[in-house]
Amino acid sequence: MLKKLENHIHQNLPFLKDKKLLIAISGGVDSVVLAHLLSTLKFNISLAHCNFNLRPIECDIDEDFVKNLGKNLNTKVFTIHFNTTQFAKENKQSTQIAARNLRYDWFNELIEKHQFDYILTAHHADDNLETFLINLTRGAGLDGLTGIPEINGNIIRPLLKFSREEILTFVKENNISWREDKSNASTKYIRNKIRHQILPVLKEINPSLLETFEKTTAHLKESQQIIEDRINEISAETIATENNISKIDISKIEKLSNPKAYLYQLLKDYNFTEWNDVADLLSAQSGKQVISKTHTLLKDRNFLILTKKGLSAVETIFEIDKDTVEITNPIHLKIEEVQEKSTENKQTIYIDKQNLQFPLTLRKWQDGDFFYPSGMTGKKKLSKYFKDEKFSLLQKQNTWLLCNNDNAIIWVVEYRKDNRFDTNKKNNTLLKISI
Repeated sequence: MLKKLENHIHQNLPFLKDKKLLIAISGGVDSVVLAHLLSTLKFNISLAHCNFNLRPIECDIDEDFVKNLGKNLNTKVFTIHFNTTQFAKENKQSTQIAARNLRYDWFNELIEKHQFDYILTAHHADDNLETFLINLTRGAGLDGLTGIPEINGNIIRPLLKFSREEILTFVKENNISWREDKSNASTKYIRNKIRHQILPVLKEINPSLLETFEKTTAHLKESQQIIEDRINEISAETIATENNISKIDISKIEKLSNPKAYLYQLLKDYNFTEWNDVADLLSAQSGKQVISKTHTLLKDRNFLILTKKGLSAVETIFEIDKDTVEITNPIHLKIEEVQEKSTENKQTIYIDKQNLQFPLTLRKWQDGDFFYPSGMTGKKKLSKYFKDEKFSLLQKQNTWLLCNNDNAIIWVVEYRKDNRFDTNKKNNTLLKISI
């Protein structure tokens, strides 16, 4: 198996040879084998072990075993203790999900602190098949049926092509010791039920089940690639992105053969779960929205607007003192005294300094706001101005107002100046304000 692994890495993972690697190790047979194999092949490895304190006494024995393994392999070992049960309760997560989140958060901390290039886990072919069957029972889409990826960002699984049987054979032939997690024998977990009750029957029906499964996932990945190619085409045709805001053209989505399926493919990376609600936005009234844990999808007339959560939710009022010449937060403004007025545009205005009361403020619009738009006669409610200029809901939320100390609007930033602050008198001091 050592030679097979070396050949596999040489052919499929050649970039690992000169990298700094962190192996996630529990003390179980698969992770212990991975550590032995890569140590024998002279890779630059360290070990990372999590003590989740879920099995009294045994967890501490596992930790001691891993520390001794590190000494035997002359390899550095990182360890950490978690109160997993308390964390799961506080975050309303299952114990398994809590343990996974704690583990990978810690791994990422180690990567950042010690400049590791990759995390290596010991998932093997049987794990892959078990995951496929778990996802199948839960009604997964194509993404959930293509198996565990061998490479996923900075996570690498070098043993994914090897079976549990091959790993156990290697252990016996090389007299390698490991720790057996007694919870692996319990069938209260769905993975263990599949491992102990379902897979033996399937392997009896088809002794070459793992090889057959590998062919199946290869076919599914090929189909997935065709879908991804098509989605990239549709994305280019229907989505326009600017300043972290994406606009999805509803009319173009509705012309597709299955709008809901296309929306899922376009938006699956943004953590939405209520896909019926997402599809319903196509025919909903403007202002309706669906929120994921990271993003907001808003219906705005003929578009669905996708933004990160909190992107437009700034309510703070920012003050600008009399002597300020530049600010960078919340937007970048430059303020300078000039002798003559040049051409104004959406990025630059000129105002009469004598008309100002400091400190000026930058804020978002409020109900009842009005101003005297430059180039027009009389005042106008800001809400009416937005409507006439066909501002989207998101544009309104993201527009800043530069205001006098008495709250009078000086400038709807990047759109329209208030004519009360025009520079009509000669010899008055002019301020040039630019974004």
